[in-house]
Amino acid sequence: MDADAQKKAAGEAAAEMVETGMVVGLGTGSTAAWFVRALAARRLDVTCIPTSVATAELAESLGLKLTELGPVKSIDLTVDGADEIGPALSLIKGGGAALLREKLVWEASRRCVVIADAAKRVPMLGKFPLPIEVVAFAHETTALRICDALSECDLGVAPRLRVKDGAPVRTDGGNLIYDAACGRIEDPAALADALKSVTGVVDHGLFLDLADLALVGTPQGVVTLEP
Repeated sequence: MDADAQKKAAGEAAAEMVETGMVVGLGTGSTAAWFVRALAARRLDVTCIPTSVATAELAESLGLKLTELGPVKSIDLTVDGADEIGPALSLIKGGGAALLREKLVWEASRRCVVIADAAKRVPMLGKFPLPIEVVAFAHETTALRICDALSECDLGVAPRLRVKDGAPVRTDGGNLIYDAACGRIEDPAALADALKSVTGVVDHGLFLDLADLALVGTPQGVVTLEP
């Protein structure tokens, strides 16, 4: 199977975990979209909480019932993709610029399942640039503070503002994204703490101790991973 077929297989496997009556968190990105399609095809009586406008539009077009996180106190299961899957199911997410809403939904979930193709598995996080969401106001100053936080973690890299079609990428919440090409993140927990301490940083793409299970599509089929 090629990468897209692997994503599809993982998404379909995750959809089989959903039961009627559940509240389900819907991730963002190309792999999560396969899960949304597979879930809709099952025609179960479920309520879904999307993590982005793009996911909401896809889910609504397929007939899934949607609600928002605010009125819901707990989510039974969230299924989402990842940009990297490292040891103990540590993750880098945020390539789709939805990391804040994704993390809010993940942290409100009883169980979180990450789905991905085989290329997303890595021995150490960091090859994929780490997304860092910041408020737009004085973001250049925030970027300098992020540099200091990275240096404290022995990462001598400068974050770069994410730009598309000549304009800064805006999240659904109106924030900006900086990407830090760390190369190797030897201590993800320390980096996560350092970034969260920076005024102006809304959140970062390190998802640690959140995934309960991973379903990874491979040329031989879907492999299940646990922390």
